[in-house]
Amino acid sequence: MQIVTGTVVGGKIVLEGASLPEGTAVTVLAKDSEAAVRLSPSLQAEFEEALDEADREEGIAGEELLERLKKYG
Repeated sequence: MQIVTGTVVGGKIVLEGASLPEGTAVTVLAKDSEAAVRLSPSLQAEFEEALDEADREEGIAGEELLERLKKYG
């Protein structure tokens, strides 16, 4: 997994200083200065563990992830 920064231009994401191979599946987390996400230390640890799990290619279906995230509002 890698983290790449970009900007939306004309409805498409233009990456800054990096490129990804054609067909790469990506997840986009948009920064919004008015709606910052702040995690408690325990949730931050859970999030980082989930990222590590994703790196190991283990995981759950997207639908299940969305259901689990609902408990956080």
